[in-house]
This record gives sequence, structure tokens and C-alpha cells, in this order.
Amino acid sequence: MNASLPTQYEYNQVHDWMSKIQRPTPYRVGNARFHIKPRSIMYTFIFLAAIVVLIVYFLPNRTRRICFQEKEYISDTYPLTVPVLSPEGMTYQIALVADLDTDSRSPLTAYTWISHLLLGNLTISSDHRHVKIVFNKDTITLTSTLSQAGRGMELSDLVVFNGKLYTIDDRTGVIYQIKNNKTLPWVLLTDGDGNTSKGFKCEWATVKQGRLYVGGLGKEWTTNDGIIVNLNPQWVKSIGPKGDVIHLDWQKNYNALRHKTRTSYPGYMIHESAMWSEIHQKWFFLPRRVSHQQYEEVADERRAANMLLSTDDNFEKIDIRFVGDVNPTHGFSSFKFIPGTNDEIIVAIKSEENRGKIASYIMVFTIYGDIILSEKKISELKYEGIEFI
Repeated sequence: MNASLPTQYEYNQVHDWMSKIQRPTPYRVGNARFHIKPRSIMYTFIFLAAIVVLIVYFLPNRTRRICFQEKEYISDTYPLTVPVLSPEGMTYQIALVADLDTDSRSPLTAYTWISHLLLGNLTISSDHRHVKIVFNKDTITLTSTLSQAGRGMELSDLVVFNGKLYTIDDRTGVIYQIKNNKTLPWVLLTDGDGNTSKGFKCEWATVKQGRLYVGGLGKEWTTNDGIIVNLNPQWVKSIGPKGDVIHLDWQKNYNALRHKTRTSYPGYMIHESAMWSEIHQKWFFLPRRVSHQQYEEVADERRAANMLLSTDDNFEKIDIRFVGDVNPTHGFSSFKFIPGTNDEIIVAIKSEENRGKIASYIMVFTIYGDIILSEKKISELKYEGIEFI
């Protein structure tokens, strides 16, 4: 049967119905009436989304991290207190932390170990030619009940990371936050590649690209006569702001420094201080001990160094400078770049352990080896960490 053609009335009905579907939805604002097409809304949304993406892309990396990866947010507050400008120059508050070794066991409280925090001020002149350092008379006692094999709180460095002050225990491997003069355990580092029950012998700490790096001695672990036991001290730990730990095998890096200084095994180099400079994009090391001879515990007390090493991140371009004359019993144990000096001026601590004599010293010099403040005795305690707070 042939289908009949639509009448004019039916055609008009269909046309009116289609017109209603295609016509944009009317909106009224006051006496005005306007239409918004769904397609226009879609195009506007895509355009605005593209603008947001472009804005975020061109924001500084740190801002993007704050906006979209809050779990990785890093506070770059440094130092923690505002420096004071005076006619003498810029004054910063500094802190030093002690490693009392076996004397860290509290003589007053059972199952408690102690350390000391020494505060002071460092003033650097506007021309960076003069530095004055004054310490408080009294120290702050830090305590902990954590230990390993009956020892603990042998604190070997101080570092500001993510807007907080931390210290590291070279006996238990615990990283403590220092807050309101109390030590709060944060992260436990284990020796070597991390698959051990022994705490990592933390010796130095620095911040690199938003992560905290903690390193060991940098030489093989040996007997008192220099026989190799393991390579655990040649590992470095990278810790994120939330406490995640990455174990890094630095044997190649440490050995590159030794090769440059001709101290490869059976010679050795002991590191207790290292810093990464974001400004120079280099690592800086002030080795505490350097020897071309095999390690021997008693002789090691008189093998201090006056060497400043710097290297690119690949440990391929290594530079050696010398800071003053060698004092065989005074070895570097910690250092920091003085803020506002373009990472060119260093304040450093030296430690002395010689036949039972214990002492600490402080000095200031440039990365080129020029001395600004000669070595000055601080205390007859062994301070092994310094930081601007």
C-alpha cells in the first residue's frame, strides 16, 4: 500500500516541534529575556578549563606542588626565626647539639639518655668580612628513652627540614624532631640497604630538592685494625616530608672522593659533615679524618683533615681546597652555609677526641678556603651539629 503524503497541517506540526527542540532554553533576568545554547556552555567550559591548565603550568613548581600535591608540600622557611639587622650586620640565631657518646646515659634517671643543645647568635657584617659569634651560658638538656644496646641520644647533626628542626642519633638511627626543647622520634633509619636490625650510624644531614639526605661515615665498616666487615656506612638515606625512606648505595660516590684524594682502600676518608648547595648545584664535604694508611683506632685520633671537597651531582668533577693549617686532632664534624652569602661562606664545627681529651671549636671561612674567623674553642663537650634556627 502506498504511503500518503503529509498534509500541510501535519507538516506545520512537525516543523513547530523540531523548532522547539533546537531553540535554546530561554532565561529571564528582570525584563530581559535571553537564550543559552548548550553547545555554547560546553565551549565556554572547555575554554575556562584550558585557561586554568595554562595558569597552573606556568606557576612555580613549589606553588603547583602546594595546590595539587599537598602530601608533598615542603615548607622552605629558613632559618626558622627572623634575623635581625643592626649596624653590626645581620644577626642569626644558631644552635649546636652534643654527642656525649657513652656519657649520654643519664646519671639521674634510669633508662634515659641525654644530650645538650647550645644556643647563640652569629652576626655577619654587610661586607661579609667579619663574623661575631656569642653563645648562651646555659645549655638545654634533651632527653630520650630510646636506645640500642644500652646507648642512645648520641646526636651528630642538626638540620632544618620542612619548617622543622631535626637531629639524628648515630647510635639508634632515630631522627628526632626538636620541638619546645623536647625530642620527638620521627623516623627510624636502619643500617646499610635497610634490611638489617641495626640502627644506621647517621653522621651528616642536608636538604636536597625537597628531601632530607642523611649519610654515614662513607668508609667501609672495619675492625679496630682496619679489616673490612661490611659496606653499610657507604649508604645514604633520602627521606621525604612524610617520612618515606629511600636507601641509596653511595659506594661509587664516596670512592670517587677517595680516588681524587688518593685515599682509596686501605686508606680511608671519614665524613661527618656534608651539604648540598641548590645555588651551586654541588655537594660540599669537609672530611673529619683523611689517611693514606690503613685504619687503626688509636692512630685515627690524629688524622684530622683541613680539606674542603666540592663536586657535581654525578661526582665526576671534584675540586679540592684547603682551609688553614692541619691540626691533627681537630677534625670537622658539621657545617652550614651562612644565609644571605650565596652559599659562599661556611660556619663549621671541629671536634677533638685525643687520648681522652674532648673539646669543640668553631670557625668561619669561604668556599675558596679564605678564613674569616679563626678557630675558636667552644666547650669541652663534643658538639657535632650546627644549624641556623
